Amino acid sequence: MKAIRSFPLLEITDEVTELAEKILRKGVIPEKGARDAAHIAVAVCHGMDFLLTWNCRHIANAEKIKALENICRSGGYELPVICTPEEFSEEVII
Repeated sequence: MKAIRSFPLLEITDEVTELAEKILRKGVIPEKGARDAAHIAVAVCHGMDFLLTWNCRHIANAEKIKALENICRSGGYELPVICTPEEFSEEVII
């Protein structure tokens, strides 16, 4: 947490809300995972290169990534690389 303290907070815009709703409508993330869909949409809409998460049920899940890529591309977006912090190289953070 100390390493990310200085990172700016990303806004939840109308664009983010629309993408999150699309992810839910397509059934890639279940309704109970609405926050997870929003987490993905925020990273996508703000053009992040990476999305780090410990959530392997709905986000860092190989079965979901292809569907998320398709949804993002259909909206003109690119899905960031999704991985757990352990998979992420410390060299990139420094």
